[in-house]
Amino acid sequence: MALFDLPLDQLRGYRPTLDEPADFDAFWERSLGEAAAHPLDAEFTPYDAALSTVDAYDVSFAGWGGHRIRAWLLVPAGAEGPLPAVVHYLGYSGGRGLPLDHVVWPAAGWAALIVDTRGQGAVNHHSAGDTPDPHGAANPQAPGFMTNGILDPETYYYRRVFTDAVRAVEVARSHPSVDPARIVVQGASQGGGITQAVAALSPHVKAAFIDVPFLTHFRRAVEITDEDPYQEIVRFLATRHDAEERVFRTLGYFDGVSFAARGTVPALYSVALMDAICPPSTVFAAYNHWAGPKEIEIYPWNGHEGGTGVHRAVQLRKLRELV
Repeated sequence: MALFDLPLDQLRGYRPTLDEPADFDAFWERSLGEAAAHPLDAEFTPYDAALSTVDAYDVSFAGWGGHRIRAWLLVPAGAEGPLPAVVHYLGYSGGRGLPLDHVVWPAAGWAALIVDTRGQGAVNHHSAGDTPDPHGAANPQAPGFMTNGILDPETYYYRRVFTDAVRAVEVARSHPSVDPARIVVQGASQGGGITQAVAALSPHVKAAFIDVPFLTHFRRAVEITDEDPYQEIVRFLATRHDAEERVFRTLGYFDGVSFAARGTVPALYSVALMDAICPPSTVFAAYNHWAGPKEIEIYPWNGHEGGTGVHRAVQLRKLRELV
């Protein structure tokens, strides 16, 4: 993919006006309050992952609506806790997979909670998921998750996902191997969008690692990229000509730019300038609004894969500073 978005000098200053509902904060306070009415009921079952240096636990907890959410907790074997922890959120269509897929964090001495995304991990991805979405769709939708319940913020799919993700921080904090004061949230693409939201919504996050975030600056994204998953919204609107106002009103409650404006913890972003899936201007829109200390790693010649292993090494070094 060639360079297609704004030049880098313009990206560095790209800071669009926030476009959000007046009751944005009240909506999320109410959503999280409703979830808190359900006991967290976190269960940690030892799991034989055949890893001699990592202890693995099959995790289940109550997310939005009390629905059971699955995760893995990975802890360095024999480590004396409590340990700092990474709560990791997954990319679009991916599931939690197996513990062996996520050993980099415990190899660095950190506990890690790998959070399944409800309803995902069954199609076109190597990592299987284990968490259904019992709520289902509130309106006919384009294939995928982006338009599931999109005509009303109360029923939108990502209301459930973001709430599950905030609850996952509480799960990590509840385990005796984890230091509840040292929780870092991390994810790429969809996981990056979830990370932005959690860092703004949870008071228990120490730092956020946000890579090529999806679910950010929706209006611009759907107007400048032909790639999925944003194109799911375009396909929906192509048949629902009366729904544009309702759709973008709903998305206003879930836009990463608004969450970034409320993020006050240290953040490490990454962006790829040839990324047609999560266009660079959408990433910089959030980064430039981030309200706390921040850094951004720029990968000029990469697409949506971002900085891959090179960037993971940057993150691991940053984690050493946070311990």
